[in-house]
Amino acid sequence: MPVVAQETAKSPFYYIKKRFLNNKPAVFGLAIIVFCVLLTLLGNLVMPDRTPDANDGAAQIQKKPIGFQVDMLKMRRGVSLEDNNILTDIYSGIESQYRIIPVESYRMDGIDVYVREYNGNGEEKKYSIVKAVLPLYIGQSSKMSGSQNYELQGETIKYLDSDERIQTITKSELLSQFQKENIETRNYMLGTDKVGRDMLSRLLYGMRISLSVGFVSVLISVLVGITLGALAGFFGGKTDSIIMWLMTVVWSIPSIMLVIAISMALQSKGLWVVFLAIGLTSWVEIARVVRGQIMSIKQKLFVEAARSLGMSNRRIIYYHIMPNILGPLIVITTSNFASAILTEAGLSFLGLSVQIPTPSWGTMINEGFTTIGTKDSWHLVFLPSFCISLLVLAFNLFGNGLRDAYDPTTLLK
Repeated sequence: MPVVAQETAKSPFYYIKKRFLNNKPAVFGLAIIVFCVLLTLLGNLVMPDRTPDANDGAAQIQKKPIGFQVDMLKMRRGVSLEDNNILTDIYSGIESQYRIIPVESYRMDGIDVYVREYNGNGEEKKYSIVKAVLPLYIGQSSKMSGSQNYELQGETIKYLDSDERIQTITKSELLSQFQKENIETRNYMLGTDKVGRDMLSRLLYGMRISLSVGFVSVLISVLVGITLGALAGFFGGKTDSIIMWLMTVVWSIPSIMLVIAISMALQSKGLWVVFLAIGLTSWVEIARVVRGQIMSIKQKLFVEAARSLGMSNRRIIYYHIMPNILGPLIVITTSNFASAILTEAGLSFLGLSVQIPTPSWGTMINEGFTTIGTKDSWHLVFLPSFCISLLVLAFNLFGNGLRDAYDPTTLLK
């Protein structure tokens, strides 16, 4: 008698995963999303410009093309900076101790440096190397004669540090430190914007804004949509009629109009207003899906069995019905994520989202739009537009892949 090989039973998730991994465009979309999320979590650590809002720029190098390179003279600002914790430094940025001056050439003479500024008139300007390198005490002090708080004594420089303590440094050490730390060659891989800021850093910061808006607004819409959709689908009757009427009313309100209304009511603009506006206008799609799924499931035998065991309606909905509609819910949530990114970009373009100088892809497009027709300005609009298109495409491919993966009629290869 021939022995029949016994097939190992596979879970539904096994087939969902296999169908998804067979969908190459969906895997590509997921890879793009994971890559963007990793860049967002790393924060300022992966940004060339780690200052708050990636706002360190110089007007002399505005609208420079992709791959631009220039030498920078870094001069101390003469301000004391607060020490922050590591999370603040990663996600809010570190205030720079220096102001940057793009230069075409420089030469050192004693403890002074003479530079020809980039796009200047060709004349040399003199800067003190001591003031560029050393953290000098700000203000008058009885410990040092004169107003500069430093003096040259042969080959040694005596100065007052920021804590008003007398320090010394040799001239050779000063010049060596100057060339090592205060002259820097900067590469702008994606060029600069219209005020000379690094485009790559601002695009990465804008991605953080877009993903944050997508996540928070989708979270709000999921919480509201699941709650109202579950109530409408499970209880039916007047409850269903009232919630369906509310869905129709909310669906008729454009997100932009709601943002304007909230901004005027609260006398405020900013990211949290966008969170509320997008979240409170995108829950309807989720509620309709949840309502329809629950209406088709609530008459099943396992729901009747749960009722007969005396379980509460809340427990039946959230512990027995909701796990069975997780697939369609994930698909609609993914689609809403892409819609939230597009909506935020549109609101930023109109000035209703984050406020300058905080970069958002929408505000960057708006800034580039004002320079259309001028020299070397094409990348100011193209780059943020490309980023929006790529991220929205990734979420759409991912959502379509999830939809097909949860469809049992999709053939396995």
